[in-house]
Amino acid sequence: MSMSLLEKITTDDLLASLGQDVQLLGEGANLSVVVPKERLIAVMEELLKNYSFDYLGDVTAVDRGESGFEVVYHLFSISNKYELRVKTITTQSEAEVPTVTSVWPGANWMEREVYDLMGVAFAGHPDMTRLLLPEEFEGHPLRKTFKLQPRA
Repeated sequence: MSMSLLEKITTDDLLASLGQDVQLLGEGANLSVVVPKERLIAVMEELLKNYSFDYLGDVTAVDRGESGFEVVYHLFSISNKYELRVKTITTQSEAEVPTVTSVWPGANWMEREVYDLMGVAFAGHPDMTRLLLPEEFEGHPLRKTFKLQPRA
């Protein structure tokens, strides 16, 4: 069973390592590291290199309406048995964050799934195309603004 990295080190130590523009939000099992998207790659590289987060378990996104989209990364350190949730935020109008495929190549299909269903693009992604839905499908069905079509 894994435990949160934040149960092993102090938040001050983590923030000192990752930078003061990184925030911790939530508490207990919902505690997350929130990173400005401009620093996402640098922070993810730091987490891989210095904290051994060698496994990206999942990438997902949450539509927060007018507040934009949260892109959520679930990281694991297999050797240390740590886990950590990292979030970054983008506006609805921009809906784009940098890809983390340069840090974890396995992010490729997870980011494509987020793009396909939520419409958040990943800048620098090697193949930013739909994964699950046909290319002619219009819209992104997990967005709150997506309108269901009536069945005939």
